[in-house]
Amino acid sequence: MERKPIKRSKHIVSLSQEHHTGLLFCWKIRHGLRKQVDTSRIQPYVAYFWDNHLRQHFREEEELLFEKVNDDYCGKAVKQHRELSNLIRQVESSTSGPTPDLLNQLADQLDAHIRFEERELFPHLEAVLDEQELISIGAILAQSHETQAKDTFPDEFWIK
Repeated sequence: MERKPIKRSKHIVSLSQEHHTGLLFCWKIRHGLRKQVDTSRIQPYVAYFWDNHLRQHFREEEELLFEKVNDDYCGKAVKQHRELSNLIRQVESSTSGPTPDLLNQLADQLDAHIRFEERELFPHLEAVLDEQELISIGAILAQSHETQAKDTFPDEFWIK
């Protein structure tokens, strides 16, 4: 089944662009595992991505969007954020390198979470939030994303 691209409000499109980066993160983990890369090489990438991308992304979504609406959709997303944070802590704290199963679980759950937000939650939020709220959120996101870091992790384990 062919999916048409989702039209996103220009005020929160930067969050959707970050979702694309998150899907690439999942792809890199899976590709590294398929190449049988030692998971101790993937572990620091998970920590890097959390510290440089995902933690702030979760915070922005929760503070700028979810707290304003605070319904079942938003509650589900916050719960998923907590579960993903816990998985990341498990990956980071693994002394002998995380298991491939744990890394696959992280990639699968983040992938499913992003797809939930893109296909269900964001369209719901765009319908519930009024235009002025979206404009205000967009202005805050634009300011915080001016210096957005690129994914510059030096060990390209998914290639080599």
